[in-house]
Amino acid sequence: MTAFNTFTMLDPLGAIAGLLFSTGGWLVVWRVRASRPNLIRRLEPYLRAPDTSSPLLSTQTPFPQIERIVLPIVGEANKVLDKIGSHTTSVRRRLIRAGGAQTVEEFRVEQVLWTTISLGVGLFFALVLAAVRHSHPLALIMLIVVAGVGGALGRDHLLTRHVKQREEAMAQEFPTVAELLALSVAAGETPLAALERVTATTGGVLATELSTTLADVRSGIPLGQALSALANRTEVASIIRFTEGVATAIERGTPLAQVLRAQAEDARDSTHQILMETGGKKEIAMMVPVVFLLLPVTVLFALFPGIHMLSQP
Repeated sequence: MTAFNTFTMLDPLGAIAGLLFSTGGWLVVWRVRASRPNLIRRLEPYLRAPDTSSPLLSTQTPFPQIERIVLPIVGEANKVLDKIGSHTTSVRRRLIRAGGAQTVEEFRVEQVLWTTISLGVGLFFALVLAAVRHSHPLALIMLIVVAGVGGALGRDHLLTRHVKQREEAMAQEFPTVAELLALSVAAGETPLAALERVTATTGGVLATELSTTLADVRSGIPLGQALSALANRTEVASIIRFTEGVATAIERGTPLAQVLRAQAEDARDSTHQILMETGGKKEIAMMVPVVFLLLPVTVLFALFPGIHMLSQP
């Protein structure tokens, strides 16, 4: 009977150990097969100039040693991450909207690191559950898989959250920036000089984007195309309307000061509408503790003395 209990206690641990051993063996075989040069790799050095900016020579994460180990498998991991919901096209678009210089490959490296750490945490809890509660091996395997997928999707969700916070900050800064541009243009400055003045005297996310637009103009890109590039780097509706209106005014010779004032007024109205919608949602959310917590307690205090008097003989 004791031997049977010991076997039952070690059965989940043996299943997890067998799974890890088979997974490690599969990874070794896969890596050996992937390292074999094919026809494309043999002909590539003769048909394409060598890339001097190899990702193996520069690291972008806080763990350079781990990054150099993970980089060779990022290509295969990219296919897996596409299947579980983190699509490459969406990631590339969000990285542009995030305003950073991070590439998709560097982001994939971070996702692989997050997945590895999550798998380690899931394995730790699976071993604890197997030793303490003797859980079923299939449930423990599912726990490890869910932890790994959660790590990859968690990094993707963090990028989405960063993009949302950044664009909300841009929407809040836009009315002030539009009014400053309108004042500068009304004072007689050119649109380019007004942009330079605003970026030099203000700070924030939108000022950084305008600085990038100025850098594009200085590199030889027309102002209209630079503003269109600014609209492509964000999905804030007010900024998109602003860039389209300014570009149209420059092309057609419309008085720019009036256009900027109209854009600023439109942005103020849009901000006011968003605040009203947020206030309405908060008002509804505040009714939940009032109805389900404060109101029952108030009714209880009002009825308790009467109920107590009636219960006495």
